[in-house]
Amino acid sequence: MRVESRFRWLPTPFRSFLLFAVWLLLNNSVSAGHLILGAVLAVVIPLITLPFRTPQPLILRPGLAFRHLGLVLFDIITANLQVAILILGPNKKLNPAFVKVPLDLKEAMPITILASTVSLTPGTVSAEVFPWAESLAPGEEPEQYYLLIHVLNLKDEAELIETIKSRYEAPLKEIFQC
Repeated sequence: MRVESRFRWLPTPFRSFLLFAVWLLLNNSVSAGHLILGAVLAVVIPLITLPFRTPQPLILRPGLAFRHLGLVLFDIITANLQVAILILGPNKKLNPAFVKVPLDLKEAMPITILASTVSLTPGTVSAEVFPWAESLAPGEEPEQYYLLIHVLNLKDEAELIETIKSRYEAPLKEIFQC
């Protein structure tokens, strides 16, 4: 197996640093023994677990990723207010529904981030990501993925799908270049 890092003995430097720092924080000590054991674990654990990792797309546009994070945080705050008004307001007629959103994303990491974004925004919950294909042979990729979302108060299904695709999915496609 070939490691795609500059250092064969340190395939995931950030993860190694994080393991080392967490080890020292958990032990609340910077003694020589803890420094050595933490360094050994920080090198050995990523090497042992490397065969189990699935390759994920890289964040190719970090500036856009931070802008997207800000947008999601803003949407979480405004959605909290909207849900509070819906629940506490005089008009308690809600229209809950499930919506199937077709995805252009194919990679697991961006799909997971999209599903998490939808779930973090109050009033919507990601219920399932599922593939759709007429007939799939073993090992074959599906033609289309869908995200099943539960919505607290659905007004227009097409508008909701377009909002999710343009506001959340399109930036993720740009961030990960997929």
